[in-house]
Amino acid sequence: MLFNMRSEATEEQINHIVVRIKECGYEAHLIRGQERTVIGVVGNSGRHRSELEALSSAPGVEDIVKISHPFKLSARSMRPEGSLIDLGRGVIVGGKEVVVAAGPCAVESREQIHDVAARVSRAGAKLLRGGAFKPRSSPYSFQGMGEEGLKLLREAADKNDLLVVTEVMDPSQIEVMLPYVDVMQVGARNMQNYHLLRALGEVDKAVLLKRGMSATLEELLLSAEYIMAGGNYKVILCERGIRTFDTYLRNTLDIAAIPVIKSLSHLPIFADPSHGTGRRDKVAPMARAAVAAGADGLIIEVHPDPERALSDGVQSLYPDQFAHLMDEIRAIAPAVGRSIAQPVYATS
Repeated sequence: MLFNMRSEATEEQINHIVVRIKECGYEAHLIRGQERTVIGVVGNSGRHRSELEALSSAPGVEDIVKISHPFKLSARSMRPEGSLIDLGRGVIVGGKEVVVAAGPCAVESREQIHDVAARVSRAGAKLLRGGAFKPRSSPYSFQGMGEEGLKLLREAADKNDLLVVTEVMDPSQIEVMLPYVDVMQVGARNMQNYHLLRALGEVDKAVLLKRGMSATLEELLLSAEYIMAGGNYKVILCERGIRTFDTYLRNTLDIAAIPVIKSLSHLPIFADPSHGTGRRDKVAPMARAAVAAGADGLIIEVHPDPERALSDGVQSLYPDQFAHLMDEIRAIAPAVGRSIAQPVYATS
C-alpha cells in the first residue's frame, strides 16, 4: 500500500501518517520525490487494515494505492520518476548519463590496478571495479588479495578521480570494506544471501545487486527489498546474464530485462556484458545493445594483459578495446536521450 501525499502536505501531516501506520502494526518508508512524498506501507500483519484505509481522507493525503505484486519499496509506483543515486564526486546513477565501471576481475598487483585505473579513467569510466575477495567455483583458484587489494583499489581510484566498486561476500567483510569502497557489489551467487542483504540494509553505501544465474526478475526485486527494508534505498540492480540451455556463451545476457525492470521498478539498472557473455569478442556488441535498451550503466572487465590474468582473462577487454567501445556507446547514447562521459585527454 502507498500513501501519495499532496505536494503541499506539511511535515506535521506526513509525520502523523507515519505514526498511524506504525500504530496499526506496519512499517512506514518515506520516499521523498522532487514534487511530493510517498509513504510505503510494508508488513504482513493484516491487523487494523481498515484503519489504514480510513486514512485516505486524512489531511495531506491525496490517495492510497494498493500494490498487488510482492515487491513494494522497489516498485515503480513508489517513485514514478525513477531514483537518482548520488555516489559522490558528481557521479549520479539513474540520470541522463550512462555511468561506466571498468577494471580487472581481480586486483593482482599495484602495478596492474594503477595501469588499468589510469587507462579506463582517460576513456571516460567513472568507477574502478576489481575484486579483493573473489568467490571462485574452485577452492584452488585465486581468491583475491583481501584488505591489501582494497587498499590498492582505493589508492588507484583516488589517483585517477574514480570511485570504487567491489564485491562483498559476507557480513563480516563489511566493516573492513567501509573505508575503501564507494559501492558494495553483491555477486550473482549471493543475490539470495538474505543475511548479507539485511546487513547491507543497515549500511550507508550504495549496493550494486547482481541478478542470480537462475533468478527471475521478481526474485531480483525481492532481494532488493531486503536491502531497502533495512533503510538503505541506494540500490542499483545489475543484469549479468542467466543460465539457459545454450552452451555457446558463458551465460545469456537478458537484454529484455532492462526495459522490463524499468517498467516494474524505480531502481536504476546496470548491465554486465563481460559475465553476460564470457567472451571478449561479444562484450562490445552486448554493451552497445544494453545502452540502446536503456541501461543506466555498464560494468566491464578490463585487463592490461588478459592472457596472464589470474581470473576471467577470456572475457576481459584490452584497454585499447575498452577505449574504442566507449567511443561507440558515446555515439549510441544520444539516440536514446542519454550521454556518456567524454574521454580525458592528457596534456603536455
